[in-house]
Amino acid sequence: MTGAARRRLAPAKVNLFLHVTGRRPDGYHLLDSLVGFVGIGDTVAVAPAVGLHLAVEGRFAAAAGGAADNLVLKAARALAELCRVSADAALRLEKRLPVAAGLGGGSSDAAATLRLLCDFWQVAPDPAALRQLALGLGADVPVCLAGRPALMAGIGELLTPTALPAAHLLLANPGIALPTPKVFGALAGRFSPAEPWLPPPDFASLARALAHRRNDLERPAIELEPAIAGVLEQLGRLPGARLARMSGSGATCFALFERADAAAAAAVALAADRPGWWVGHGPLLREAWA
Repeated sequence: MTGAARRRLAPAKVNLFLHVTGRRPDGYHLLDSLVGFVGIGDTVAVAPAVGLHLAVEGRFAAAAGGAADNLVLKAARALAELCRVSADAALRLEKRLPVAAGLGGGSSDAAATLRLLCDFWQVAPDPAALRQLALGLGADVPVCLAGRPALMAGIGELLTPTALPAAHLLLANPGIALPTPKVFGALAGRFSPAEPWLPPPDFASLARALAHRRNDLERPAIELEPAIAGVLEQLGRLPGARLARMSGSGATCFALFERADAAAAAAVALAADRPGWWVGHGPLLREAWA
């Protein structure tokens, strides 16, 4: 017997900084990254059903591809196998985040599905086994499953929870889908050393600390899609913005704000000025799954 219908937000994942420190022999890149989550994202819902079904809806449903290849279904099947339960659920994904955009949308969808179905199927898998399952779905899924700000190392499996002060992000994507492997391929061995990070006590300290970091994938992403440079320039000019940076492998960029009203006003102005862009804003979350 399964639980009642329910839903979860799959929040956008943002790399507040991202240093690429090397590459393993198997081709995976090693990272030194600070990850946060923003209070906007996709939504995953589940209802009772016989068999496993997925419907994909929303603005970016078509770009997400066929349901059969979606990470939501892969996560559901893997969890059912791990917990030895029947994979009975009607899943619905509302795709609000742009696809291949540097926001970990698919990974966050998978993590939300795992959280949702653990409640729905009333299962409590071993935490280590669940983390290993998440890593098998994708390098970003473990940090999304944890759902807290974290320093991410290795290929994404080494997580150190950290604290972040209150802050707000404006996110903007100029309508460019940028596949992650393509951006890493353009990095061409330009690696950086890992740097120590101390949790900043307040917003001003956070802004200063982030200003001394970078996203090593910005340069190769701009080489592939020069329009990203224009996005960063425009975000950096927004009133109240303390920092503008690309997230992940792009092409979504973010601006850092101290106040929610400043981020909201900037989002309204930017969306009016750039009607072809996807624009969103929200707070940095202390706990995505609270």
